[in-house]
Amino acid sequence: MRKIAVLVVFLLALGGCDARAPLVEVRAIAAGVPSLAPFFAEDSGLGRDARVRSRPVPSGLQQGDTPGLYGGTEQPKICDVERLKRFLTAPRNAGKARAWATALELRTDQIPGYLDRLTPVLLRHDTLALNHDYKKGKAVPFRALLQAGIAVLVDEKGHPSVKCSCGNPLLPFEGDTGRISVTFEDGNEKWQGYDRAEVVVVRPASRELERIALVDVEDAERGIRRPVGTTGEADSRFDATERRAVPRLAGTTFGEASRRLADAGLAIAYGSEGLPPDRARVTATEPGAGAELPFGAYVTVRVATPPASPAPPAGSGPTSTGGGPTGAGPTSTGATSQEPPSQRPRSSTAPPGSESPSSSAAPPGSGSPAVSTPPRSSAPPTVTSAPPTVTSSPPSATGTPPKGTSAPPRTTSPPPRPSSPPPQASSQPPRTTDPPPQTTSTPPQTTSSPPESGSAGSAPVTTAPATSATP
Repeated sequence: MRKIAVLVVFLLALGGCDARAPLVEVRAIAAGVPSLAPFFAEDSGLGRDARVRSRPVPSGLQQGDTPGLYGGTEQPKICDVERLKRFLTAPRNAGKARAWATALELRTDQIPGYLDRLTPVLLRHDTLALNHDYKKGKAVPFRALLQAGIAVLVDEKGHPSVKCSCGNPLLPFEGDTGRISVTFEDGNEKWQGYDRAEVVVVRPASRELERIALVDVEDAERGIRRPVGTTGEADSRFDATERRAVPRLAGTTFGEASRRLADAGLAIAYGSEGLPPDRARVTATEPGAGAELPFGAYVTVRVATPPASPAPPAGSGPTSTGGGPTGAGPTSTGATSQEPPSQRPRSSTAPPGSESPSSSAAPPGSGSPAVSTPPRSSAPPTVTSAPPTVTSSPPSATGTPPKGTSAPPRTTSPPPRPSSPPPQASSQPPRTTDPPPQTTSTPPQTTSSPPESGSAGSAPVTTAPATSATP
């Protein structure tokens, strides 16, 4: 039995039954196949899909401003935005409009303006997204794989927002693209050219776009420039075979390199699994600067690995000279995976390098500054009461000071020692006449340590016998 148990554990380990996240179920949505739970009927003429073969890409993460990410056609109205607007604003569809707006985090009165900013395009890659069905008056989300050729509306940052044929809202896909399980059902048969390793996820661009550079799905040598918020009536054509020079990018940030390449009509690829941070510094490109490529070709950029931020020394406070700008601020490194404000020093009440009143602690030997700012002083609390007792005690008091407080009294007690005994001795009789209990116990001690009867704290009085016995 023991051997069988060991064998089962071994087989489970080989089969991948470990601590990794489970597979995420994704529903395949084929081009031209009607949805079973659409917001609006597929035959209403809201949009028309096309036959497009999915194209492989260097990375599964694509940004919304990537040239050639989407396709177009000279045929107008692949998405009828005006008809969708009429549907969503019609009183009879008020329930659907509320559910539709809720899915996109909008108010119903924002729907017309939102639709006016969307742009119709055709997918050129099998694309993962968070789709929504309309069931029982609500928008029900589900992870979907949209086949290349499906018509969608994209927002100002190039992210798919609406599936045209049925009006279903779309949101970004969240999850590990390498841990998906795609199911083909409800008439969505596995299409030719499908490869799970080549699916993409679109991330919104880092800027709002003015126009989107498309590839004509009927003629790959022809490009289409479509202004954002238009449906094809303002398109302009360009030659997609024209060669474009790779700009010089070494030393720029990843975000800047991405924008420069997009402006040149080239796509960006990167030598890492995840999308590098925008502030990461580009060290090299492949091919290098000056190389000429056709529209939409990918340029691989390599970025510097962000250095680890040094931990602040233990016990450092606002007065530490190293707690200023070093290692903080946007100019600390060229490649960071986090926003610089999260790495700033904890002392944010004063500008870096300046000292606040609480940070300018007095030296250990001074008396008055330490008393004026006791909460921020580095000395123990007993130091504040020690100076009065030490200044009035005889020289032998240095032999038995309270623990941990011997250093401060030594620096403050020498000046008053020569002059303090005579005045205080002469004033001793009036003090002994006071009724407090402390005076009743101190008369025998006044001959050897008179000043202690006037001490403010009770702890120094208890040490008086020890000081008088030392001589």
